[in-house]
Amino acid sequence: MPRVVVIGAGHNGLVCAAYLARSGFDVSVLERRPVVGGACVTEERWPGFRVSRAAYVLGIFRPRIFRELGLARFGVKLLARSPSSFTPLPDRRSLVLGPDPATNAEEIGRFSKRDAAAYPRYERWLERIARALEPSFDLPPPDLRLRRPRDLLPWLAALRGAARLGHELPRAARLLLGPAAELLREWFDSEPLRGTLATDAVIGAFASPSTPGTGAVLFHHVMGSVTGTRGVWAYVEGGMGALADALSHSAQAAGARVRTGAPVARVRVRGGRATGVILEDGEELPADAVVSSADPVRTFGSLVEPDELPERFARAVAAIDVRSPVVKLNLALDALPRFRVNDRSEPPLCGTVHIGAVELDALDRAYRDAAGGAVSSQPMVELTLPSALDRTLAPEGRHVASVFAQFAPVRSADDPAWPELRDRMQQRVLAAIDEVAPRFSSSVLELEVLAAPDLEEIFGLTGGNIFHGAMLPDRLAFLRPVPGWSRYRTPIDRLYLCGSGTHPGGGITGACGRNAALEIGADLGARRLHRGGA
Repeated sequence: MPRVVVIGAGHNGLVCAAYLARSGFDVSVLERRPVVGGACVTEERWPGFRVSRAAYVLGIFRPRIFRELGLARFGVKLLARSPSSFTPLPDRRSLVLGPDPATNAEEIGRFSKRDAAAYPRYERWLERIARALEPSFDLPPPDLRLRRPRDLLPWLAALRGAARLGHELPRAARLLLGPAAELLREWFDSEPLRGTLATDAVIGAFASPSTPGTGAVLFHHVMGSVTGTRGVWAYVEGGMGALADALSHSAQAAGARVRTGAPVARVRVRGGRATGVILEDGEELPADAVVSSADPVRTFGSLVEPDELPERFARAVAAIDVRSPVVKLNLALDALPRFRVNDRSEPPLCGTVHIGAVELDALDRAYRDAAGGAVSSQPMVELTLPSALDRTLAPEGRHVASVFAQFAPVRSADDPAWPELRDRMQQRVLAAIDEVAPRFSSSVLELEVLAAPDLEEIFGLTGGNIFHGAMLPDRLAFLRPVPGWSRYRTPIDRLYLCGSGTHPGGGITGACGRNAALEIGADLGARRLHRGGA
């Protein structure tokens, strides 16, 4: 029975471990933190207040993984967010979007009748592209080196996808390669519709909507259908840690061992092959294969001796763009915010509230501020209030909130300016919310601000990059993480990657872990990848 060690109990590491254990491998998962989940965790930051400390909403998780690993059986309950977004404006108007076409038409029509008619066509267009390309998410990327007949499957999936798109293939290519702003200006005339949609194109990216390739980031975020309806994202009852716990239980039910508080110091390499790991306390675990769910820069910069890597590969990994504009705020509130809008008496609080930079030009300016080394004067703010749906997260009458904000400047983790930058970002985020929800700041009981250095220190995300590296087209598919090494293997024999730095990329998808398990199982002689289910 081949022994496999998985480094890191993030969601992809747990997915990979579950599939390998179901295929009969002897699997151990080693997590340095005291909890599983990586950035997908629920933590009680203040007595009675439980927050999804990093990742906070579920949408692009692969439905087949949800079924195959029996996550509902292991306790995952999804709370669909409908309506999905609410954009209050300083002039007291607002825009609400969700899954109901008639409601969307009415909402958008208040800003532009033409846009109201165009929006269903836009959604159907994205749906056609998603249906054509979605199968590629559940397979390794195409590779010119055909090792075995099954390596043809990604090529066949790509050809079928191109055939399904037919005459729309050029427009799909433009979506994936071009700037999101140009695409949205072609489709729509009005703000805040364009700005609200554009936030999906820059989430986690040190880029503006006018940056070529941000269309691919936008498309990545509309792929989700885990709730059964494309584009409708969900909270996980109990916070995102409930998903990680279910993945851990699924892996352990299949026979995997999951250890927390077990930081790995180094991958042991002999004769060019990974033979196990050495923990920080000196314990050695032998293995027939080692799988890292850490990001590529961390894996090859910290866990592997430099002389074990070809220089060209090492330089390519070191050049991966891990810049992060993200600041995450976790808050305990004594009440839900009251938004100042004149066009509705009960604003929906179940979805994402878009605040601050909610127009294309404003998003461009926010990016330019950060690119110039400053905190954005008008940051992009996405406020979520999960306790409006999930009462398990806070004491009776109290609430928790998550704020995902951009753009912060890129500085080294040891830059002495960070305390001031955090304070400035916090002040501007709260000021932006107060502008549309007066007295929000006075309702804050407790607050935590996590900037890029904090995301790196706490969750092991190099540079604080939530996607393990940029998600622009030059870092996707067969180019991810670096050209020539896109199929989860590495220059060190039997050392694999399974984190978000691999295809199909970042976000809570699980696809990287499952696809890596496919390749590892094939290399180590699994008769088949056991899928199981519930």
